[in-house]
Amino acid sequence: MYNGKKVFDVHGHVSAPMGGVGRFNMVLQATNMVINNPMGDPTLAGVFGLEDDDWDTSVGNHLKVMDERDIDVQIIGPRPYLMFGWMQPHLLPVWTRFVNDSIAKQVGMFPERFLGACQLPQSITEPDATHMLDELNRCVDDFGFVAAYVSPDPTGRRDGPGLAESYWDPLYKRCVELNVPIIIHGTNVHDPRFALVPHNYQLGFVAEQYWANQVLSHSDVFERFPDLKVVICHCGGSLDRWIPTDPHLAQKDLSDNLFYDTCAHDVHYLEAAIKQRTVKRMLFGTEAPGSGKAIRPETGRSADDLVPVISAYDFLSEEDKLDIFHNNPAKIFPQFT
Repeated sequence: MYNGKKVFDVHGHVSAPMGGVGRFNMVLQATNMVINNPMGDPTLAGVFGLEDDDWDTSVGNHLKVMDERDIDVQIIGPRPYLMFGWMQPHLLPVWTRFVNDSIAKQVGMFPERFLGACQLPQSITEPDATHMLDELNRCVDDFGFVAAYVSPDPTGRRDGPGLAESYWDPLYKRCVELNVPIIIHGTNVHDPRFALVPHNYQLGFVAEQYWANQVLSHSDVFERFPDLKVVICHCGGSLDRWIPTDPHLAQKDLSDNLFYDTCAHDVHYLEAAIKQRTVKRMLFGTEAPGSGKAIRPETGRSADDLVPVISAYDFLSEEDKLDIFHNNPAKIFPQFT
C-alpha cells in the first residue's frame, strides 16, 4: 500500500518451480518430440517436480518478496529469457501452453494478488500472427488473462518481422477486440559479440525494447489500431538523447497508446525516465522477484524495492506518485482491484 492505495505492479513473472520447469524443457528439447503437458497430468507433475508442494514453496517465496516491497497486486507473465522463441517450431506451441498453464496455476492460487499475462507461440516462419490467436483466446477466455507478452526478436537473431509490419495485424486487431494490452519485453540474444557479458540477454532487452519504441512511434500502427495499448518494459529499454522537437523523435501524441513501466533499478536513470516519458505514461513495475537482487549500499535493501525510491523523488507530487503506483496501472488494466 501507498498512502492508503493499493500498489499495482505491471511487471512480474511466473514463479513456477524451477527444477520442474528445467526438467520439462530439457526432455522436450532433448527428445525433439511433442510430449504431454505435466500441468494437466498429476502423475507427470510428480515426475517433473511440479506437485502442489513445489508450487507452495515457489509461490510462497514470490509473495514474500512482494510483501517486503509493498506490492499488493502484480501482473505475472512468462519469464522472458525462458520464452525460447528460437525453439523448434513444432515444440514451441507445447512449451507456450505449459508456460501459460503455469501462469494460470499461480494466479489461481492467489487470485487477489496476481493477474495473468500470456506467452504467445511466436514463430517467424509463419506468414503472419494468425497462428498466435488460438492461444491468446484460450488464455483470455479460459483463464481471464489481462495482457499478452510480445518479443520484438523471438529468435534472438534479429531475423523476425518488425512491429510495424502487416505480419502483426491479426494480433493487433484481436487484442483491440479483447481489450487486451500488449506488453513488449525483450527475450534472448544470440549475438556472439556479447558472449563474454554475464546475463547478456539483458543487453537484448535494452536494445529490442528501445527499437520497438522507435518503430511503433514512427509507424502508422496506432493510426490503423487507435484503441491498441502497448506497455514497453524497463522504461522503454533506453532513453532518447534528443530534445522533444527533434525530428529523430516521432512528432505525434501517443499518450493514449504507448506506455512504459518503472522497472529500472538505478535511481538516476529512473528519475530521468519518468521526466522524459512523463508521469501520465508511466506504470509501476518492478520485476520482483527477478533481476533486481543487487543490494543498494545506502539502504541495505534490494534494487527492486522501488516504492521507497519513487516515493522519495521530490520532483513528483503526491498525486503523481499515486498515479504511478495505482491510477495509471488501473486505467490500462482495469482488472486491478
